[in-house]
Amino acid sequence: MSGFFKTGSSSESDRSSGEEDNVPQVAPTKSTTTRFGFSDDEEDTKRVVRSAKDKKFEEINDVIRLIKNHKKIKDISKVLTGFEDLLKCFQKNKAVLSTDDKKLPRFYIRTLVELEDFINECWEDKRKFNKVNGKSLATLRHKLKKHNRDIDEEIKAYRENPDVSDAEKGGDDDEDGSSDDDTGRIEKKVEEKRIPLGSDDEDDFFFDDGDSSSSSSSDDEGGERTFTAEYFLKKEKTPADKDKQREKEERRQQRELDRKKREEEEDNDGGWKKVRGIPAHSEKPKMFAKDAEITHTLVLKKLNEITAARGKKGTDRSYQINMLRELRKISGENQLGIGMDLKILMNIGSSIFDYNPNVASCMKDNMWDSFLEFINEMLDIASNNMDIEFSHDVPLDHEQLETVPYAISGCPLTVVERLDKEYVKILQNTDAHSTEYVRRLQDEQKICSIITRLQQYIEVKGTPAEICRNYLLQIEHMYYKYDYKNLKQVSKEDIKEKEENGKDVEEEKKDEEKKDEEKKEEEKKDEEKKDEENREEEKTDEKKDEENKEEVTKKEPETPKEDVADFMDRMCKYIYTKDSTNRIRTRAMLCHIYHHAMHDRWYQARDLMLMSHLQDTITHSDIPTQILYNRTLVQLGLCAFRHGNVKDAHNALLDIQSGGRAKELLAQGLLMQKQMERSPEQEKIEKRRQMPFHMHINLELLECTYLVSAMLIEIPYMASHQFDIRRRMISKSFHHQLRLSERQSLVGPPESMREHVMAASRAMRLGDWKACRDFLINKKMMTKVWSLFHNRDEVLELLTRKIQEESLRTYLFTYGSVYDSISMVTLSERFEVDKAVVHSIISKMIIGEELSASWDEPAATIVMHRCEPTRIQTLALQLSEKANNLVDNNERLIEHGGEGRGRGMDDREGRQQGRGKQYGNKNYSNRSYTGGNRSYGGNRNSNYQGRRRQQRY
Repeated sequence: MSGFFKTGSSSESDRSSGEEDNVPQVAPTKSTTTRFGFSDDEEDTKRVVRSAKDKKFEEINDVIRLIKNHKKIKDISKVLTGFEDLLKCFQKNKAVLSTDDKKLPRFYIRTLVELEDFINECWEDKRKFNKVNGKSLATLRHKLKKHNRDIDEEIKAYRENPDVSDAEKGGDDDEDGSSDDDTGRIEKKVEEKRIPLGSDDEDDFFFDDGDSSSSSSSDDEGGERTFTAEYFLKKEKTPADKDKQREKEERRQQRELDRKKREEEEDNDGGWKKVRGIPAHSEKPKMFAKDAEITHTLVLKKLNEITAARGKKGTDRSYQINMLRELRKISGENQLGIGMDLKILMNIGSSIFDYNPNVASCMKDNMWDSFLEFINEMLDIASNNMDIEFSHDVPLDHEQLETVPYAISGCPLTVVERLDKEYVKILQNTDAHSTEYVRRLQDEQKICSIITRLQQYIEVKGTPAEICRNYLLQIEHMYYKYDYKNLKQVSKEDIKEKEENGKDVEEEKKDEEKKDEEKKEEEKKDEEKKDEENREEEKTDEKKDEENKEEVTKKEPETPKEDVADFMDRMCKYIYTKDSTNRIRTRAMLCHIYHHAMHDRWYQARDLMLMSHLQDTITHSDIPTQILYNRTLVQLGLCAFRHGNVKDAHNALLDIQSGGRAKELLAQGLLMQKQMERSPEQEKIEKRRQMPFHMHINLELLECTYLVSAMLIEIPYMASHQFDIRRRMISKSFHHQLRLSERQSLVGPPESMREHVMAASRAMRLGDWKACRDFLINKKMMTKVWSLFHNRDEVLELLTRKIQEESLRTYLFTYGSVYDSISMVTLSERFEVDKAVVHSIISKMIIGEELSASWDEPAATIVMHRCEPTRIQTLALQLSEKANNLVDNNERLIEHGGEGRGRGMDDREGRQQGRGKQYGNKNYSNRSYTGGNRSYGGNRNSNYQGRRRQQRY
């Protein structure tokens, strides 16, 4: 029999087996439980006795530990699995884990709060995760929100005071209950209970939370320990126990105060002091030995040694920049010449570029400021010493750094181009709605001044190709900016035109004004005589002031500035004639067109676009040039709309707006693609192509312009081809929006921009031009869209006139069949249009065979001709067309099936010969497509006298 099942102590296990048989067996009583012991061969093994509660705590603690480990490596799918296990474990053991007052344990709430913070942090960078982790993140976020709704108050209480435990909140609570709310205490509790049985100290076999004395756990019978059910129950703390706990806390606080006092005394006595970290390279780097003679060869050798470490692993880039600056300082102290100084300066610039190895991120503020200083110093040296040969044509082996004339390998234009790209990258990585972005925009003035200084140097020393590259840099910083001097000139021209038009009215008033002026002149003469005496006294003081002003003006003479439009024209024309690369010429031409369109020079922009034929070759260009082409095309469409050329505006905006990808085509943001998923590398490349925020074109203005243009073209066309079976759609996106608005069962007042345009379209279909105008021109649309035009009032006048004209045409198409004759005066009053305008519109419709009518000039009326098919005839035509389509489909099925192939072909050919040109030979010769703009030049009339009469008879 094993000693483990004996009732005696460990000393009794040494007896022989014979003696064990003679020992009387004691019957177990109800008040005692089985007594445990170890035999001699089991004394070395350590056994742990844990309660069921401790096992539950350890189980949930392991789950929480796994969740924390998965969070560190951001394995979201494993975190989701761990969270589900945590919920299952907690629900299974909720009765054991909850506190006495039926609250959730504190460690559980803390785990949920940390998990929620982790999810919010990952949600901001959700694009960095792959597809599996991204999907798991969304699922985990949804499940956690759903779970936290029921315990929202406890989570808020924890967030308000996260470091305070439940025992400190309420002094009357159990220590056992409060200790269960902390995972740290759980681990400690479990470790304390892992005590080996059979040790010499039997009093430490279990510990009591309420009292640490061993007397409570001792037994009267031979020092043996017996465990009853009462031992494992929680015990209420007595006032004495609470007093002990309070004294213990007071002693701990006193020890903390004594420790702080000792530290202060040590500081006063001059002991050890805490100091902040010192930079690793605070001392100046040592370049040469003390007695070394500084020569060009030695400095150049040291320079090559420093630059050889560029790009290597473990190279401290900031330390390398400091070494180059120190080397430049040593070179200046020893007067090694401008050539060596410029050579070292170019290497400093290259090291600043290499400081940030990541292509996607931008320079830091201190590096950016130092780089601007470096470029200004480089241009100062180059412009003050024009005899230096400073270009890429100089090979490294033939550099001349010691004597004049100096020859240095390098190109300042390449450095400035890289500076410009870095500036765009800084703007891309800055929040567009912050003050930091505004502060960064102020650096553009510095960059433009650097480009201007470089232009002065290159125009003297550079080649035509380099001059073209520099001009393109200036153009790209100017083409999208509006010149407000142009606005003043336009307003002056408008005033002159109004004055010329009002000359006839003013001539009648001139006679009356002359009489008044003669009286005023006589009064002025009397007043001038009195003022002359006072002026003579003031002349002496004014002369002194004028002399001082003349000195100031001599120091700062005024130079006439070149107009922006002339400056752009001069630079672009130079590039057109001198550039040998296709890319620079194409970009310069697009910028030139953009600038013309922005300043309302419609005819110059249109002619330049048509003469360039860029729409045929733009697909072979690089992606940034294609983005610039899209931006130019959009600006051209907006310019056409401002000039009232609705068809040109629609054709220019059609390709951009038809696919619903205007934001992506203009490089103003990325769209989520449903069909294909971007790789992280592809997404980084597309982000680097994005335009800075201050160069964006308002997408809502663009969409409104497109929809209004489509409305003015499409609504009259729909009215004229109401009974046409093969009616084509000019704008698919406009038709889609109109269909969605018509399907609504309950149509309320419009709120968004699209709803306003669709409501205006429905009003125009009924011929109600006033309602159409009110839907498009109101306070909401004024603040959202129309206020973005610099000539808002002129655009709104043109738009109102277009609405009146197109509403008139729509009214005649829709209700023309109802009238026998219509008076021109009635139409003029109804649509508030001049009679001459009504006459010209209707005459164009008659000449273009859009309206079957004729003029009765003496009566000033339109006589309508009844040539439209009736409703029954229209339905019959539709039925015959559908029947023919059905026959054709059946014949195609027979051909593909292989049965009766020859007979089917003969029957089909016979039917087509019988139908003639109407169905068999479809002739599309009257449709002409020009490029990608989809501008149709065919003859689309609504006259039913020709084709439809042939179909009926």
